[in-house]
Amino acid sequence: MNRKPVFENLLKVLRREAPPRPVFMELFMNDTIYRKFCDPKYLDGKEDISYMLIMASAFANLGYDYFSTWPSGFGFPQKGGPSKQTTTLNHEAAIYDRKSFDEYKWLEPEDFSMAHLAKVEPYVPQGMKAVMVGPGGVLENIIGIMGYDNLCMKVYEDPELVSDIAENVGKRLVRYYEMATEYNIIGAAFGNDDWGFNTQTMLSPKQMREYIFPWHKKIVEAVHSRNKLCVLHSCGNPSEVMDDIVDDIKYDAKHSFEDNIIPVENFYETYHDRIAVIGGIDVNFIVTKTPEEVKERSRKMLERVATRGGYALGTGNSVPEYIPLENYLAMLSAAYEFDK
Repeated sequence: MNRKPVFENLLKVLRREAPPRPVFMELFMNDTIYRKFCDPKYLDGKEDISYMLIMASAFANLGYDYFSTWPSGFGFPQKGGPSKQTTTLNHEAAIYDRKSFDEYKWLEPEDFSMAHLAKVEPYVPQGMKAVMVGPGGVLENIIGIMGYDNLCMKVYEDPELVSDIAENVGKRLVRYYEMATEYNIIGAAFGNDDWGFNTQTMLSPKQMREYIFPWHKKIVEAVHSRNKLCVLHSCGNPSEVMDDIVDDIKYDAKHSFEDNIIPVENFYETYHDRIAVIGGIDVNFIVTKTPEEVKERSRKMLERVATRGGYALGTGNSVPEYIPLENYLAMLSAAYEFDK
């Protein structure tokens, strides 16, 4: 495999155009893959940019035109944060009433340096840029601060409190995206925020429009104001809010799909003329099927989109450790064969 990164190919996908060869895209892979496929010279590095170079090298060696990066350590403090193995939506709430809201210590994006984004640029493979990932999204961070059950009660008991929390989360995320997209190495952005379950959004569509979507719209506007494109990564069933995603928020692409919600093939046929489609080879499918079956489904998807464009090959969500390596590589191999 002898692919050279061409970031413009990813931009063609996000503009719903047909690139000259298949394009890959993931929110992220995993540390085992990064370290296995990177240039070994980066493995012993101790500088603040070393892990970014590990990721950039691995993404490039696998045939991606970009690499994912988190611009800084900014985030929203939680009580009893997530464990390494699982995440609860109802851990101890940091904010549960007006008094705890007033006492909450908000962090500021400006207090976390992004200087490494300029420092790393000379070392990134030629033709490659980074796609930034947020420190969680608006809804995810509200749930992280309040707990999901508490949020569901407070939207009725104290909607002003929910609105105030959403504003404080949202405006800081907007600033985070504004700051990061000023750097040349950042070529596009993920607006990553899980919104739903298999059947519906986590809040009602009306509540999503009131508390969540206005801030996503501002995030997308911030990215677009830098002449860069923005991909929504959101798990769950988006069917009731797709018009919001496309027509109001104006995301350029949609990522994260599950077969038991809507197979990516069906989503592409319905929406590809309105929004770019990213990934979608279902994670459960990749885990449970043979490499040959994974490769065949990937090949058929590439054939489906070949002349119409607006699609990047990838998993339905990400590449966790438990995906068999041979199955992940089988997905990529379907595209390598198109290159020949």
